Amino acid sequence: MSEMLSQEEIDALLKGNDTSADEQSNSDIMQLTSEEIDALGEIGNISMGTSATTLFTLLNNKVTITTPKVTVMTWDDLIVKYPLPYVGVKVEYTEGLAGTNLLVLKEEDVRIITDLMMGGTGEDTTEEISDLHLSAISEAMNQMVGSSCTSLSTMFKKNINISPPKAYIIRFEEGLPEDLIDKGVIVKIAFKMIVEGFIDSEIMQLIPFDFAKDMVNNLISLQETTKENENNIKEKEKPEISRIKTEDIQMVKSDIMDSRFDGSMEKDSVPISVQPVQFQSFDKQETAGSKENIDLIMDVPLEVSVELGRTKKLIKEILEFGPGSVIELDRLAGEPVDIIVNGKFIAKGEVVVIDESFGVRITDIVSPSKRLVREL
Repeated sequence: MSEMLSQEEIDALLKGNDTSADEQSNSDIMQLTSEEIDALGEIGNISMGTSATTLFTLLNNKVTITTPKVTVMTWDDLIVKYPLPYVGVKVEYTEGLAGTNLLVLKEEDVRIITDLMMGGTGEDTTEEISDLHLSAISEAMNQMVGSSCTSLSTMFKKNINISPPKAYIIRFEEGLPEDLIDKGVIVKIAFKMIVEGFIDSEIMQLIPFDFAKDMVNNLISLQETTKENENNIKEKEKPEISRIKTEDIQMVKSDIMDSRFDGSMEKDSVPISVQPVQFQSFDKQETAGSKENIDLIMDVPLEVSVELGRTKKLIKEILEFGPGSVIELDRLAGEPVDIIVNGKFIAKGEVVVIDESFGVRITDIVSPSKRLVREL
């Protein structure tokens, strides 16, 4: 009888077993496979890669955000590991993805970023975080996450949008204001952030475990669907390729072999005449058939102008022109003038006087080939 357990001992053992089961259940929930961790890291890489470019534009300084580290934590773990006050920026997805995450930065980093955005020197004044700091970091994160949404839309192949981010001062031991994020199991994605000459710190992305799993499942499902479609396309192409190899190639080989042994290729061959190629000269005046063609445009009016010479002047020199000013041209006295028809240089000539009017006597006609290279 002394070896029998009392009711209290039995109840204690049962409670102990229940506690162990709960701990085992929580342990199972908190696990991520290596494939899921890699997927979250890839999502973080794409998000922060474009965000770094946006932050560089805002701060006008080189920004580097390194490869992320993915960790599963509880809220109690955060309280122990991060006792200092931080600034958190809540980002809520409104389209494409359904969930909320929290971007967390150190207060000193927020003060430096705000000062650089306002055109300052980037010095940390150690002043208390004000509404100005929160407003500035909210705007910076709005643009950073907005640009990352464009990359994520391409990655997930659907539109992804967010609501305007909101910034808060966070002390993990005191909890989050307004229940920003689920305080259960959290996936932390940590990035090393460097703003050259100013910041060498860390930025964290806190995501509820369920939301993180949902993003991973969407991405893995999309990749599997894409791979399946590619395999289906390859399978559809295989019969066609096989048919060509087995039927058409054998037919061609058979025709070649027959022609080699029956001598038909030699019988059907004919002599080939080879002679030098002759090109038409552009300088020759071809008149055959031109009479009929030229009659169609005989009545088209053309503008004929004569160019005596040219010169180049600065704007200030032209503004000094007045009555009596003499402009020296780039042509000598007595040198032939250019005759131009509709802007095309066609001939040269000399100036003459006919009944008190100027005229031009044509002395040389420019060949058609030379007209093409002459620049007016």
